[in-house]
Amino acid sequence: MLSNQLPPTPQPPPDQTTQVVREILQLARWAPSGDNTQPWHFSIVSPMHAVIHAYDTREHCVYDIDGQPSQISLGCLVETAVVAATAHGLRTNVVLRQDAPDTHPVVDLHFEHDANLRRDPLVDAIERRSVQRRPYETTPLKATDKAELEACVGPGHRVHWLEGRASRRSAALLMFQSARLRMVTPEAYRVHSEVIEWNARYSADKVPDQSLGVSAAMLSLMRFAMQSWGRVQFFNRFLAGTWLPRLQMDLLPALACAGHFVLLADEPADTLEGQIRAGRAVQRFWLTATHLGLMLQPELTPLIFARYATKNRPFSIRHKALEEARGVAVKLARVFGPQALEQGVFMGRIGYAPAPSARSLRRDLAQLLAG
Repeated sequence: MLSNQLPPTPQPPPDQTTQVVREILQLARWAPSGDNTQPWHFSIVSPMHAVIHAYDTREHCVYDIDGQPSQISLGCLVETAVVAATAHGLRTNVVLRQDAPDTHPVVDLHFEHDANLRRDPLVDAIERRSVQRRPYETTPLKATDKAELEACVGPGHRVHWLEGRASRRSAALLMFQSARLRMVTPEAYRVHSEVIEWNARYSADKVPDQSLGVSAAMLSLMRFAMQSWGRVQFFNRFLAGTWLPRLQMDLLPALACAGHFVLLADEPADTLEGQIRAGRAVQRFWLTATHLGLMLQPELTPLIFARYATKNRPFSIRHKALEEARGVAVKLARVFGPQALEQGVFMGRIGYAPAPSARSLRRDLAQLLAG
């Protein structure tokens, strides 16, 4: 049975010497991660020093190519901690340990008092930031909102917009094409079957099905089909199984928004440091959008499949998968420009809309703290 009330945020056990750093991590844990996997844990070294122990999911998640999406999520986490620390008048010195492998990066957060540091207004957006998968208003973004979003990503990154009815249609067709590849790839099915929590409005470590943005009838159909890959294949072959979910989850939402965007790095972010910098820019953009009353939904599968294509790297037992990914890459370059292939680090749709009524939560801080 679904609850109609948001569960209270669990509080960590009190500790006088580390209470402030715990409060910072309590907010930082709300950073986004792929399918709410939260691939990290924390340790507290002292009242002014915390450590992030991260890992990527490249070995078992087809969407985590070279661990880069996980590394971008790590950057989102770092930026969230930096923002949260300002609420306590603390400046954060971020240090990436060079002796840790890229598959298991370690980041030190050293906090220091700064009497001149002001509380970042984005602190209030940290817990409110979420994914809204339902339709948005098609009202164009205000010029002032766009300017603030463009400025917030800082040097080294820029925002490329795709607005207007014709552009939204082009983006929607790209999402529709990419979604088919997502739905006929068994490696993607394994991910989806593990990360969706059925009959749930909230989930601490997965994606609740009520947040997927589809009708009740479609949700029932998906729940039945996704019990096995054999069922999914049957629906795909004989009952147009990819068409209906793609219409509701990809095509129609991509049409119903103010526009789409791609966040570009001035130089290809092909190092761990570059991915973390990109993640910090992503989170700054997302928190700013939330602060401005905007909703956002990531649209990352075109970037991911295009990356497999440009690297000419097979990623599925389906022999046509790489060829279809090349088609996605061609379409992506045509819609968003060729720079999206080499410099794109994040994509999404954006617009004015109410907050979602169902969403992913986070693991308790006690679960994320290393023993």
